[in-house]
Amino acid sequence: MEEIRRHLPQGLMLEEDSDGLFLAADGQILRADFTRMLPRLKQSNLNSELLVRAARIKGADGPLTALDATAGLGEDSLLLAAAGFSVTMYEWNPVVFALLQDGLRRAQQSPELTAITSRMQVIHADSTDAMRTLTVPPDVILLDPMFPERQKSALVKKKLQMIQKLEMPCTREGEILRAALEAGARKVIVKRPPKGPFLAEVKPDYSLSGKAVRFDCMAAPFDKKLREWEKENA
Repeated sequence: MEEIRRHLPQGLMLEEDSDGLFLAADGQILRADFTRMLPRLKQSNLNSELLVRAARIKGADGPLTALDATAGLGEDSLLLAAAGFSVTMYEWNPVVFALLQDGLRRAQQSPELTAITSRMQVIHADSTDAMRTLTVPPDVILLDPMFPERQKSALVKKKLQMIQKLEMPCTREGEILRAALEAGARKVIVKRPPKGPFLAEVKPDYSLSGKAVRFDCMAAPFDKKLREWEKENA
């Protein structure tokens, strides 16, 4: 724990109580708590989730796999797992990884979440590097890199600002998108604010938009997208 705390910026504390690990700052606490997501996991609600709709693959047969390259506290991964995906989550920040690992451990002990979270695993690694060495490509890759404009948004809650102190805005957005496009997935999904720019200036095949979020979807083959990437990121 002390080794993990060394990665905390000034003003943040990592503590533990009977409910598990949590971040604390300015009277606020933040922990990975999947139980608060239960209403969204009901089938009637799940089917209307933009991410679940974005991740669907027409004509898909059998169980599907997903790779969440920017896992954070795992809420998007939980939605995908509830929709039937087996999800591998990558998180590079040791503090966020510890929170996510602890939240997943507690959720696996909850009868309402056991089956869903059994399809989730979290890996402490840089997903850009990991995607370049995959031996079995996932069906879907999800990217949600943080970027500076989001920090100025009035929609950002105070608790999430704690995570933003740990997860710096993405400076390698071109690299992570290229790694995803080259990983052999059937679909790459990029999570953006509704009016945010396309990741690395590469246009999606289509987008699904809501009031607070937009999902940009790219479907294989990605040859054209990689040529566009090279043009915009040379």
